[in-house]
Amino acid sequence: MENVSNRVNQLAASETLAMSQKSRELKALGHNVINLSVGEPDFHTPDFVKDAAKKAITDNITFYSPVPGFPELLEAISKKLKRENNLIYSTDQIVVSGGAKHTLSNVLMTLINPGDEVIIPAPYWVSYVELVKLVEGKSVVISTSLESDFKISPKQLENAITPKTKVLMICSPSNPTGSIYTKQELKAFADVLEKHPNIYIISDEIYEHINYIGKHESIAQFESIADRVIVVNGVSKGYAMTGWRIGYCAAPKWITKACQKLQGQMTSGTCSIAQKAAIAAINSDASYPKMMREAFMKRRDVVIERLKKIPGFKTNVPEGAFYIFTEVSHFMGKKHGEKVIENSADLCMYLLNNAFVATVPGSAFGAENYIRFSYAASEAELLDALNRIEKAVADLR
Repeated sequence: MENVSNRVNQLAASETLAMSQKSRELKALGHNVINLSVGEPDFHTPDFVKDAAKKAITDNITFYSPVPGFPELLEAISKKLKRENNLIYSTDQIVVSGGAKHTLSNVLMTLINPGDEVIIPAPYWVSYVELVKLVEGKSVVISTSLESDFKISPKQLENAITPKTKVLMICSPSNPTGSIYTKQELKAFADVLEKHPNIYIISDEIYEHINYIGKHESIAQFESIADRVIVVNGVSKGYAMTGWRIGYCAAPKWITKACQKLQGQMTSGTCSIAQKAAIAAINSDASYPKMMREAFMKRRDVVIERLKKIPGFKTNVPEGAFYIFTEVSHFMGKKHGEKVIENSADLCMYLLNNAFVATVPGSAFGAENYIRFSYAASEAELLDALNRIEKAVADLR
């Protein structure tokens, strides 16, 4: 008899992880699958970071770590926030967790009571809505479009606010769209939020270093709302450290104290070796993120130029991250044999089974009629994938 809790039963499985799993299964059967569904850099962790981890092992840094993180790591994060973002956070305003997803879970569990509303612009990262479900909150989704560069307006934000609104979650640079809010756009949100002192802002900045248009801007910079902002970040994307599982939040002290209390009961301190590696990454200059950013920007341009030559795909030019979120309504209702493409999930499965290219349906991100490509792959792989996609969609009638 299955007695899974309602809490778990109501959760959807992660579609990005599901597509990766299906890709691995097809690969195991001998198919040459190109996986453009994954949300991680295809670069290796820098050697100096690996060396720091090896030294930690040699030095027997293998015991329990402090719940909020090693003091040296908290200090490194505090200095990074001042150096790169001009944000002032003391070490007791920072908590290190097992990745930014763990950090988001901690913060939502700290802030949300049953029935509280969380405003989430769509397209959104797949786990936002599911994490809100887990803490018994209610997601209030604001839809956007290709024409607005997938950005919400201050008016849309104002219209979504109700007496039950507790949190606004924003992600800039965005997964899945690559859109970036400018300083002026963030200031306009801050002006709206000034009038609503009971709303907290979770600012997911994990793609901070993959920004093609200049300096990263955080909504935490505006003094009028700074005491209600929780900055979420980590080393996964900027330093090619997805598997090391190091994320962190910087927030008002009462929030980090609560996150620390929660984490102390659920996981305790994060992996000691990974923390030592993260110290090396965060204290380094920005040369490694810069190298990755330049490579990703070149790949982005290659993918966009190639997509323009395939009828049926409509896209904007993403300003950050490493994703193309392309509109595919042209293919809805088309057939391959007896199989009808009825939605974005059908199209993604068609591409996986017929072109052996893994993508992710827009429905996973709250935006039907779109699919997401990751261009965290070599230029040769990307061109091969797009050639296969062009051939496969040409067979749809």
